[in-house]
Amino acid sequence: MDTLDWNQLKAFLETAETGSLSAAARKLGLTQPTLSRQVAAIEQRMGVTLFERVGKAMVLTPTGMDLLEHARAMGAAAEALATAASGRSQAVNGEVSVSASDAVATYLLPRLVRQLRQQEPRIAIEVIASNALSDVLRREADIAIRHVKPEQPDLIASLVREAEAPFYASRDWVKAHGHPRRAEDAAALPFVGADRAGRYLGFLRHHGLPVSEENFSCYADHTVAHWALVRQGMGIGAMMEEIAHDTPGVVRVLDEVPPVRFPIWLVTHRELRTSRRIRVVFEALAQGLR
Repeated sequence: MDTLDWNQLKAFLETAETGSLSAAARKLGLTQPTLSRQVAAIEQRMGVTLFERVGKAMVLTPTGMDLLEHARAMGAAAEALATAASGRSQAVNGEVSVSASDAVATYLLPRLVRQLRQQEPRIAIEVIASNALSDVLRREADIAIRHVKPEQPDLIASLVREAEAPFYASRDWVKAHGHPRRAEDAAALPFVGADRAGRYLGFLRHHGLPVSEENFSCYADHTVAHWALVRQGMGIGAMMEEIAHDTPGVVRVLDEVPPVRFPIWLVTHRELRTSRRIRVVFEALAQGLR
């Protein structure tokens, strides 16, 4: 294969990132027919099919997906070379909004924001605490930390890890009720509920705990309030392991019950992912949340 044409490689990269010929053409300052020819040329030069047309969208083929990270690396290297040659500053600046559940926003994000601020003092982070699935497509947030994988094709999602949330109670609660370890021990014990509609009750039962509405001493549908009630000795509740580890006065209970497992996804829009300041924050969050 002959040496790749950099303009064709940029055409491939921008089309892959935006998912649209028209959007990529606007970003590169080209007409759509010109960009389309460049994409066709790189496919012909490489002897592979990189995209499939789905309506007006350009969807990467498996081969295109395999080559995308290599193209990104080449693009980043070219950007760094151009910056170094022109003597421009490598600093990035501006605002980046990050949406996360109330617990993650309260207990995990502040430390990561502080670390990021030390590394990139010209980036300002807006933390949006919300238990709703922030709509990145509508720009409610630049980056969202979610516990479910998004299905929208225009979003970039990166699975950071699988998190665990064991069950905990306060030390005073354990003194009063003993230290339950088995699932069957939960039948006669108070729990902090999460809703009155029965969803949390169904979740606990599905997790193997023989409980009923009578086990709930109180309710809180926000995780931070739920955790505060657990700390006050109102009952048993589940919490992310690293949050509980940094919380004084709580004890893991129901030790023989497997912890609740859930994924942590970082999500952003394809077009926003090409923004350097958002890329810096995205990568810093991915590293910190691991």
